Amino acid sequence: MEVLSSRILLKPRNRQVTTEFYRDVLGLAVYREFPVGTVFFLGQGFLEVVGEGEQGAGPDVALWLQVRDLPDTLAELALRGVPIVRAAQREPWGLDEAWIADPDGTRIVLVQIPEDHPLRADTR
Repeated sequence: MEVLSSRILLKPRNRQVTTEFYRDVLGLAVYREFPVGTVFFLGQGFLEVVGEGEQGAGPDVALWLQVRDLPDTLAELALRGVPIVRAAQREPWGLDEAWIADPDGTRIVLVQIPEDHPLRADTR
């Protein structure tokens, strides 16, 4: 299978509220809008908020978003009224992670890769 593009689809309980959260609160750039949805840039991927669902978030799904500076990002989000679900901490695998959630409770993992982490190593 050759994958040319990908995106995550979210069917929120209230599309307008969720779209405003990702666009206005988190500040994600809009890739495209259409009558029943909005597609946001997520670094090298996309997030599509489309239609309206009935069940909302599930405990087994999370968005993983790498940020440049986790403490600054958390401070900025706190000023915007975003509750921090779990404070930043260094995980056993060496990444710094904090959790927030969207209006439906979808967990969003904010990640900073420390400078000495193997993911930052130049493999050349």
